[in-house]
Amino acid sequence: MIIAIDGPSASGKSTLGRMLAHALKLLYIDTGSMYRAVALAVIDAEIDPGDKDAVSALADEIEIELRGDPDSLSVLLNGHDVTNQIRTEKVTEMSSVVSTIPGVRRAMVARQRAIGKRGAVLNGRDIGTVVFPDADVKFFLTAGPEERAERRYKEDQMTAASSATFAETLSDINERDRRDSSRADSPLKVADDAIVIDSTGKSIDEVFKEMMQKIDVHRNH
Repeated sequence: MIIAIDGPSASGKSTLGRMLAHALKLLYIDTGSMYRAVALAVIDAEIDPGDKDAVSALADEIEIELRGDPDSLSVLLNGHDVTNQIRTEKVTEMSSVVSTIPGVRRAMVARQRAIGKRGAVLNGRDIGTVVFPDADVKFFLTAGPEERAERRYKEDQMTAASSATFAETLSDINERDRRDSSRADSPLKVADDAIVIDSTGKSIDEVFKEMMQKIDVHRNH
């Protein structure tokens, strides 16, 4: 069974993806982590992100591995655990840039298909539209920008991942939405057959329950 979860930044995709993978005993693939690993590799190799050919060639060469269960997913880049390194502000900014490069997206999509074809819960921006257009169940999670910024801001405060103010976090969310929706290659959009869930004002558990109900309907058909 393949379950696709798409949606903008901080819409709850990772948390809910992990919960679903756990409940359904499926592999969990956080595609955002794969783009972050590419971003870290670009920073380490000191490649100019404007050199799209060089970035795409690097994305083709590097080895990215996702290990562990949904709750403790480790990200390995060329055999090294970079789970914490890919969460820094610098990597977040770079991943937002490199993920718009068509060659990088092609390299990652090929890997995501190879890993996920055995059955998985995948989250990202283009899973239901590009990576697995034939996924069994497709979700599109969304919430108002202020609410998503509030979630990201609280998360950053707790993990000290970023020192940004709430206003800066909101501005960043709006900028990422604009970049994700307007890029030429695999833009963020709702698949025609996706189940759209707006989580504004809802708890994670409420949204999880709603998603499980939709999956049960699919299984019983």
